[in-house]
Amino acid sequence: MDVLQGRGLTALRLILGFTVLSTTLHYAHNVIRAADYPQIEGIPVGVAAALVAFAYFLFTAFGLAGYRDYLRGRHWRALAFLMVFSLSGLASLGHFLVGVPQIPAFWFATIFTDTASALLLWGFVTWAATKLNRVTAADQLSTQY
Repeated sequence: MDVLQGRGLTALRLILGFTVLSTTLHYAHNVIRAADYPQIEGIPVGVAAALVAFAYFLFTAFGLAGYRDYLRGRHWRALAFLMVFSLSGLASLGHFLVGVPQIPAFWFATIFTDTASALLLWGFVTWAATKLNRVTAADQLSTQY
């Protein structure tokens, strides 16, 4: 468990910092310049922008809850929240289901930084779950003998 509080906490802070920066930039641009992104037929631009803003705050709340629970040692719960938070980055790839956004290169790149941050979170969650599983298995063996 010390590994999760030491090295793990530093890695989590770096990944969350990158994720929050990337998603804040990308989602803010989505809201402010919603008309520049491919539209889903039947959903007005204003409604789409409002949904993006709502999704940003919802996903970010999961990320904050995951970080809080990680600090409190509720690791399994934290990892579940962090996996939900990672969906904010994967959702950015959804633009390509409707069409290719015609936006400046910087903003286009944030689609991919969001995806990268989601993959980093998945990697972290996998690493932490592996560490937790080893500790749990070792604890069970030591109590049996």
